[in-house]
Amino acid sequence: MTQVRKKILCIEDDRELAALLVEELAERGYDVAVCCDGKEGLAAILRTRPDLVLCDISLPVMSGFEVLELLSAIVPRAADVPFVFLTALTDRDSELKGRRLGADDYVTKPVDFERLGAIIAARLTRVARAELWPKLVDLNDREIAALTGVARGRTSAQIGKSLGLTKRTVDYHISNAQKKLGVSTRIQAAVKAASGHIIKP
Repeated sequence: MTQVRKKILCIEDDRELAALLVEELAERGYDVAVCCDGKEGLAAILRTRPDLVLCDISLPVMSGFEVLELLSAIVPRAADVPFVFLTALTDRDSELKGRRLGADDYVTKPVDFERLGAIIAARLTRVARAELWPKLVDLNDREIAALTGVARGRTSAQIGKSLGLTKRTVDYHISNAQKKLGVSTRIQAAVKAASGHIIKP
């Protein structure tokens, strides 16, 4: 079975560097698309949902900061897509601003391709792990319903009333869910199940 190549979107207005990024990353087994300004880049993220975004900060039309800020506002779930700034701005304030906006990494130019390759591989591995674990956790319908109630701030008695179960039975299901999720409290179980999209609060 052929492995699907991960898609990387590169938002970079320096055409020479963009071509070099395409070449280097394609050699590492990635499919790379390029956009040359921030507005075009944001549209491409929303349209193609890449596996990772590499974005310059000083871009025409819309800066990299604006791209990430707008992306987070429009599609909160896009936080699942690793976003890496690739920039000539080496000052601490720019890096802090990038990280405050939610960037996963901040890489300065000139590009060290070995380091960049390692960062991309690490970010994609982390995403793959995050996607895999919910599939390995086998919560039954009652456990999911009980945890959904917990996530909505309901007590076991309230959850039991809505499900037609006793408080004791609800507590039993929540306790089982905690064990399967490897956590010690019902709140931790609800948070972990929600972050893995096992439940929808």
